[in-house]
Amino acid sequence: MCKACDYTIHGHQSHFGWDNSLVPAERVAPGSTILFHCHDSSAGQLGPGSVLQDVIDLDFGKINPVSGPIYVEGAEPGDALKITLDSFAPSGWGWTANIPGFGLLADQFKDPALIVWEYDAQTMAPAMWGSQARVPLKPFTGTIGNALAEPGHHSVVPPRRVGGNLDIRDMGVGTTLYLPIEVAGALFSVGDTHAAQGDGEVCGTAIESPMDVVLTLDLVKGANLRTPRFTTAGPVTRHLDAKGYEVTTGIGPDLMAGARDAVANMIDLLCATRGMSAVEAYMLCSTCGDLRISEVVDAPSWVVSFYFPRCVFE
Repeated sequence: MCKACDYTIHGHQSHFGWDNSLVPAERVAPGSTILFHCHDSSAGQLGPGSVLQDVIDLDFGKINPVSGPIYVEGAEPGDALKITLDSFAPSGWGWTANIPGFGLLADQFKDPALIVWEYDAQTMAPAMWGSQARVPLKPFTGTIGNALAEPGHHSVVPPRRVGGNLDIRDMGVGTTLYLPIEVAGALFSVGDTHAAQGDGEVCGTAIESPMDVVLTLDLVKGANLRTPRFTTAGPVTRHLDAKGYEVTTGIGPDLMAGARDAVANMIDLLCATRGMSAVEAYMLCSTCGDLRISEVVDAPSWVVSFYFPRCVFE
């Protein structure tokens, strides 16, 4: 157990959906620091020795487990839960997959694919992708949220107004996240830890990696947030910026179409300049490339850009 932690939530204290009738794993006072043992998003169905068939055989009823829920004493609807992300203890391995039917370009990439990563959990040195690429690592939690007011079971996959599967890369050490509370106690859970991800997570997976997460929970009374907000402790792309970027664009009246075009154009560029297969380029983009809305004011066309960090190849 973390010496500075008030509670530990073990891996078996997890669930696969938001449900405000779940029995809390713990009841804690505001200001408590908690250690969570978080599964990877496959709930252990994929591991260091996994092969392609394991992707094909995935049970999608056991995807994105979250550890918890935590009942925070005094939390009431209309308050905000203040979450300070204190530390991550990575496992040293992870996986990235193309899962048929999932991802920004699912209509173009219909076959399963899998990459299993190893990395140094102590130094967090960039993770090797074969002999060509080294992806800088930045641990964070992909799924972090409170229970919804609506009764019943709700899928953990889509993001929601109370958090959930946000997949925001900047939910790393030092970030303070504020989540709307809709039920007494908040019923907070966390999981889906990643070793690295690009903004957009374009193929649908990052470097999915089990980790221990330490965070502190507090309350902001009467905050009346409509959606999550967060504050970062400093720069958010320093781990990628050193060598600049290759950038492709998508231009037109539809932002989603622009995003698809920008990513597809980067895949074409990586295939042409690096000799990669298209699905390899797609998965690599998901772990370290960033989708950005460059402008939405020059009607009738908007610009979406995809930034791929040159440091991955240098």
